Amino acid sequence: MGWLAAASGYQVRLGEGGRVQARNAKGKALSSVPASIKDDPQVVQLRQLAEWLARHEAECLSAVDGWMVRSLPVPSALIVEVWPDEAWAAALRDLVVVADGEVGFLRDADAERGLGVVTVDGDTVRRRPETVSIPHPVLLEDLEELREFGAELGVEQKVQQLFRQTFARRPHAAGKTSVDDFSGAKFEQLNHALGRCRTLGYPVRGGDAVYSAFEDGRVVEARFWIGSDYPEGETWTGGLSWTLDNGVGLPLSEVGPVAWSEGMRMASAVHAGRVVEEAVSR
Repeated sequence: MGWLAAASGYQVRLGEGGRVQARNAKGKALSSVPASIKDDPQVVQLRQLAEWLARHEAECLSAVDGWMVRSLPVPSALIVEVWPDEAWAAALRDLVVVADGEVGFLRDADAERGLGVVTVDGDTVRRRPETVSIPHPVLLEDLEELREFGAELGVEQKVQQLFRQTFARRPHAAGKTSVDDFSGAKFEQLNHALGRCRTLGYPVRGGDAVYSAFEDGRVVEARFWIGSDYPEGETWTGGLSWTLDNGVGLPLSEVGPVAWSEGMRMASAVHAGRVVEEAVSR
């Protein structure tokens, strides 16, 4: 953006990365905003704008991530409408979409020309579907091929899709209701486990880290036990299970591929913050 006049002959603007930049009356760029104008109305408004833009970008990424995780059909008209907003375009650009049955990378959206998609054959086509889907990667049959082609194209996805960690469902004994792959991990304090969940964006309810997935027309919650005792006390992780939103537990055989993958991804990420005992050499 252009320079705005501030007090004492200084000029300020919002630079890349949302940082307020300043220059003096001679036009020399300064390494930081002088303390004498930190409360100048122009500086305050620019900082407020930067905070709003950061929140807006996060909201766009969260919304698109939700569409992808749920593999929801998204109206093409909506994509065209929001594309001029760079935050929305950055969140959507380069995602793998399915438009009129064809799989490709979304590169553009225009009211007159439709959606610009690069197919797996390397062709750039224009499509005008009523809706498009943004599949969860666990549902993509040619995921490895798409990853290789995406690397060749130099795609940079703001929303993790192609390189999102995925877990394929595996067969389990009839009636089994929990997975113990990540149980028994020690945290010196329950607070540490809670903090890790908070950083990763997973809410904690009743001692469980929780992830809600929408699949097959219903909400399925993945629940990973991290403990519910004293916050300053030690804790050990437990099993990972899945329930319906009314609390009814699901046998592992009834858990869908997306709910399974996202639950395992959550448990794996929390588990990675555990205390790792160092091996004692003799």
